[in-house]
Amino acid sequence: MSEEYITFAREGESRIEISRSEFIGNSREVTSADEAERFVSKIRQTYPDARHVCYAWRISNGTFMQKYSDDGEPSGTGGMPILNILTKKDISNAVITVTRYFGGILLGKGGLVRAYGEAAGLAAESSGLVRITEGEKYILPMGYDMAEKLIYALKTDGWCVEDPEYGEDVKVTVTCPKDRSDDLISFVEDRSFGRVTAVKAGSALIRTFVDLT
Repeated sequence: MSEEYITFAREGESRIEISRSEFIGNSREVTSADEAERFVSKIRQTYPDARHVCYAWRISNGTFMQKYSDDGEPSGTGGMPILNILTKKDISNAVITVTRYFGGILLGKGGLVRAYGEAAGLAAESSGLVRITEGEKYILPMGYDMAEKLIYALKTDGWCVEDPEYGEDVKVTVTCPKDRSDDLISFVEDRSFGRVTAVKAGSALIRTFVDLT
């Protein structure tokens, strides 16, 4: 991953009924086109007797890709309103499906667009959103005498601190955005009076919950 993006925090689902037709929305994070298509296949297997499974997905891992399908509905009435839910909030590495059980009443093109869009939007809302950014991971080896105070200071200042490992000494792993690594190093040195040195331990992805309503 080389860029920041917004995706779903967890799997989501919605169910609405319009003119006796049931629309079931499902949404989740994916990391590739293959994973997105496997999710669509899984939904088809979950609802084998459904009339339609329309969907859309967007992938932005290096090369941007997107796809949508009306799955037999009139052109532009199923997949496109689902895709619009993803594009209007710039959600990537994500897939939404909307499964329809036909209730015997025709909805017309406008009705279908509204129904698929509403089911997709509710599914996305139930998933929640996270911002994924590229970060760096640091290990902080420290003595037991200062562990409690330093860990408390890190958490209070808003750093992402994992559960410490206890052995001969205490090892704490902290993840931070790439552009704040110098701030973290300075913070640790200052609060430990130079007794703790942050050791870089590789890259990491940072997930931050966001509200784009």
